Amino acid sequence: MPYTVHQAKTHFSRLLKEVEEGKEVIVMRGSKPVAKLVPIAEPAAEPTFPRIGGFEGLIQYDDHVFDPLTDEQMIEYGFDNPEKDARLQAAIRPDAVPTKKAG
Repeated sequence: MPYTVHQAKTHFSRLLKEVEEGKEVIVMRGSKPVAKLVPIAEPAAEPTFPRIGGFEGLIQYDDHVFDPLTDEQMIEYGFDNPEKDARLQAAIRPDAVPTKKAG
């Protein structure tokens, strides 16, 4: 329902009650509408950003995926020679890979 600026100032509390009931209130200056009072939508209860752990229980895997790869699998996946790679790693970081002692 349209109200003039004077009516809106005089009866502002009543206009707010109308808005709380779900009605839209138009404020007019002369014959020109200048403002609309509308109810505020309730904020969403759930956050709009994705939750961490949202896929919990949806992904399934076997425990064997954490087993070390065999030499054949290493070669199949593009590692040329696992023993050679281990020697190179030992040369870079001697404490990282144990070496065989002749004996």
